[in-house]
Amino acid sequence: MLAAQRRELILDAVRSGQTAGVVELAQRFDVSEMTVRRDLGQLALEGRLKRVHGGAVSEREEPPFEQIAVERLAEKDRIGRAAAALVADGQTLMIDIGTTTLQLARHLHGRKVTVVTSSLAVIEELMPDVRIELVVLGGSVRRNYRSMVGVLAEDALRQLSCDIAFLGASGISDDLFVMDTTMVEVPIKRGIIAAAKRTVLLADAAKFSMHGSVRVCNAADLDAVVTDAHRSEPAVKALEAAEVEVIAV
Repeated sequence: MLAAQRRELILDAVRSGQTAGVVELAQRFDVSEMTVRRDLGQLALEGRLKRVHGGAVSEREEPPFEQIAVERLAEKDRIGRAAAALVADGQTLMIDIGTTTLQLARHLHGRKVTVVTSSLAVIEELMPDVRIELVVLGGSVRRNYRSMVGVLAEDALRQLSCDIAFLGASGISDDLFVMDTTMVEVPIKRGIIAAAKRTVLLADAAKFSMHGSVRVCNAADLDAVVTDAHRSEPAVKALEAAEVEVIAV
């Protein structure tokens, strides 16, 4: 594992309230305590956490899912509605972790489809709907973001295939990479893409000015993007030039 990757995982552990002591982190990542101290020092230098005796605490807590879910809600709802219109009865869908993908789930009620997901929010939304067959990937729970991640979810994805994957993201870079800020969620996203015949990114206009720390995929991995971003947006023009279908809402 590269040092940069390990630091992102350490940051995830600190922000999610998991063990943040030097000894425990060293055991978890199978490195020396000195290596962990260097990693914590670098993260503190970058202003991403605060060093305390024996470990670290988050300098900036990850906003809770409930807070992010209501930001730009009207735009996310329009995107979710348009994404649901791409689905045919009888299809199998994979729905990624995220607040925009949750809006998609809310527009699937009453549809005869199969939904595969590691999003606890999507599971809770669709659980009462008996027409929807729900497949849960499993894994370790990230309570703050109501999701499941880890090797169990990743292994499950390798056994599955689907008609359409609906992907969320933290941002889209200028060179058209789909970006994410949470490293432990990236393997889930990549697994979803690999399992799908068609991949659709759901991204509100704000995502075109936001970036993450980890590349998930590039435009070549996308079949379509559903967004409220204006067609004059340079990244939207670039996506269309890359032969990605842009569905404007």
